Amino acid sequence: MRVRRVVTSALGAAALVLTSLGSVAAAPASAAPASAIICGFFKTSTNAYYSHCTRDGSHVVIKVKVALARDHELCVSPGTTWLGSARKIQGAYYVGRTC
Repeated sequence: MRVRRVVTSALGAAALVLTSLGSVAAAPASAAPASAIICGFFKTSTNAYYSHCTRDGSHVVIKVKVALARDHELCVSPGTTWLGSARKIQGAYYVGRTC
């Protein structure tokens, strides 16, 4: 009888640990929604983009960092703007003024 109680307790503890691990592993997947909005500079495997997120419809100036070429400024409207090839564009950022 005592052996049965120890085995049952051990199995119950193992099930509790496995259940806890399952819920911890599932938490990060639900932490970020699949439809998360990207604001600012981002790249895909082939292209570079800048997404200007605004509620007031403003146009802003960004500085585009280019590999092996002169950096340049660009006026972007609300939404996503294609900047060029992901191999050439190193980054982009808001310079603090509208256009």
